[in-house]
Amino acid sequence: MSKNKTGMKKNLTNYGDTGFSIFLRKAFIKGLGYSDDMLDKKIIGITNTFSDYNPCHGNVPDLIKSAKAGILANGGIPLEFPTITIHESFANPTSMYLRNLMSMDTEEMLRSQPMDACILIGGCDKTVPAQVMGGISADIPIIQLVTGPMLTGSFRGERVGGMY
Repeated sequence: MSKNKTGMKKNLTNYGDTGFSIFLRKAFIKGLGYSDDMLDKKIIGITNTFSDYNPCHGNVPDLIKSAKAGILANGGIPLEFPTITIHESFANPTSMYLRNLMSMDTEEMLRSQPMDACILIGGCDKTVPAQVMGGISADIPIIQLVTGPMLTGSFRGERVGGMY
């Protein structure tokens, strides 16, 4: 396959029959509710590091929803997928050694999936560099969307921290 293929024709699995590979992709993508016309559109991945172990990323579901709406509004197909998540206070002995593993995970997922560009959603001093390193190594257009501050919690029914 040529390197300049886009959308569903990019990074085809090799079954020895290109037509069959495309047929299989179409069958699965149509199972997600996309029409034949949509199959010729650019695919924009949305990867994220959301996890209950990572409270810094509590607003990720809302960011994904907004990213998907923007991609659809601009004629693309948004496809979300997770990568490794790390958080300093839950990782033993430290999250730093997991940063490179997360970078490799991000790179390989970007390389292996059919996507023309990707939005990377994460937000901490290990996650963001890991995603950017992986994205740059994968050599596709990327945008980093940083999650921002943690969501506020409550204590005995009263909101604590944050703006009122």
